[in-house]
Amino acid sequence: MPNLKAILSPGAGVDHLFRDPALPRHVPMVKVVQERMTRGIVQYVVLHVLRHHRHMPAYQAQQRERLWQELKQPGAWDRPVGIMGLGTLGRASVKALADLGFRVAGWSRTRKRIKGVETFAGAGEFAAFLGRSEILVCLLALTPETTGIVNARTIAKLPAGASFVNLARGRHVVEADLLAALDAGHLSHATLDVFHQEPLPPASRFWSHPQVTVTPHRAGNSDRLAIIDQMLDAVERLESGRTLRHRVNTRHGY
Repeated sequence: MPNLKAILSPGAGVDHLFRDPALPRHVPMVKVVQERMTRGIVQYVVLHVLRHHRHMPAYQAQQRERLWQELKQPGAWDRPVGIMGLGTLGRASVKALADLGFRVAGWSRTRKRIKGVETFAGAGEFAAFLGRSEILVCLLALTPETTGIVNARTIAKLPAGASFVNLARGRHVVEADLLAALDAGHLSHATLDVFHQEPLPPASRFWSHPQVTVTPHRAGNSDRLAIIDQMLDAVERLESGRTLRHRVNTRHGY
């Protein structure tokens, strides 16, 4: 394609494009950023953070056993939540959780400043971020650096009994390590919307594991008309020589 002028991806994630070794990185690349999808992602994050915070998986297990037992309930201000990834989705999720009173913090590759929120950056601050996160949420872009970032070493740095929510990409997680941490009791629960293989194979242990919630990659809802509008806007800007919105940094991969 010698006359290729731009690559327009109809989603927020562009990791699938970077798997092509022939990807022309000199060509501008644009991703879609949708308000509707952002709202959907934030709703999913808030839903499952609250679910873990209010012990709903444990109460559901007690219901199956017909067991009436109250569990100690800290306030949101005593529950540290960690958001991995502080792009559009991460920042919106941080704000929503902070508005509910949670002790929310964020971690990203480079320093981000969010008013009233503690932020961590880079490999040097990753352990401190993990050590204070009783509920860990992954909203990272998938890059070679973040592939497998949730592994046995990462999980071991979380407080005992922590829970994990992943709605980014399945390849962020070493699945065997996650299952081992759940089996050992170091993690109390995991909510997973994304997996290495999708649809999730029937033989996967995630389906039947008592400490896992599975959803079929539906954390966010796409608005097709909004996608078309952004594609048209990108084409019009390209042809008129104006700055492209939501341009991908091809060096960083997102």
